[in-house]
Amino acid sequence: MAINKTHIRSISLQSRSHPSILQIEQQLNKIRTCESSATPNAETISNGLCGLVELYISMDDFLNLPQSLQAFAKYQNAKWVDEILDCPVQLLDVCGITKDILSQFKGNVRDLQSSLRRRKGDLSVEAFITNYTSFRNKMTKVAKRCISTLKKMDHAMEATILDMDQEVSSIIRVVREVNALTISIFQSVLAFLSKTRSSKWSFAKLIVNKSRVSCEGQQVNLNELEVVDNALSKNSSTMQQDLGQLEASIEGIEKGLESMTRCLIRSRTLLLNVVSC
Repeated sequence: MAINKTHIRSISLQSRSHPSILQIEQQLNKIRTCESSATPNAETISNGLCGLVELYISMDDFLNLPQSLQAFAKYQNAKWVDEILDCPVQLLDVCGITKDILSQFKGNVRDLQSSLRRRKGDLSVEAFITNYTSFRNKMTKVAKRCISTLKKMDHAMEATILDMDQEVSSIIRVVREVNALTISIFQSVLAFLSKTRSSKWSFAKLIVNKSRVSCEGQQVNLNELEVVDNALSKNSSTMQQDLGQLEASIEGIEKGLESMTRCLIRSRTLLLNVVSC
């Protein structure tokens, strides 16, 4: 999962103001470096989400420091306060939609697995393949809408910081950096779910394509969704195994998103408490 660097702001945090900020910046850089150099697949996406969870824990600890509480108390009515309070809510909405679509897709994967086990080679399998690919098209549309929402959020975030004292500027930078990275990783999750694919499959086409296995078998760096597409197109004997791996991959991403849901709720609650002090 390659992090889209255009969505990550190169802001030099005021690391000397508190050691916690240095720790957060180190975590930010670690996630960026790891994700930008990795092959985009479910494992790297799950790792990115796990890294975000740890990052949010560090950010929450930082926001709960006396220095942070005092800094927030000076600017309760500032525009940037609304910005950082709204962002977790919008991210929660996107996270919820993504979890729902993943859960439904996992059901389609299981149905296809079951149909292949019961009626391997039967033409009735075509109906389950059609359901699977039809839902993938639906998932792509939902994912692209969510990506559009995330892009709007990213563009709406303030690019500059007003003339404030160092403590407040550091807080704003930290929160914006974390939000920007969260947006970028969520976009990667959704991009993973909206890969380009053939719009139609048929069982007859699968039989015809079986003879093309040898010439198409050299494809590399396919993610778990593409591996299944590849297996379906060639009526591969590994379809069951590929579907099983895809299901496990989906579950890994679901767990990461569930953890992020809890993080975003906790962060939003903390921010509300901080600004109301």
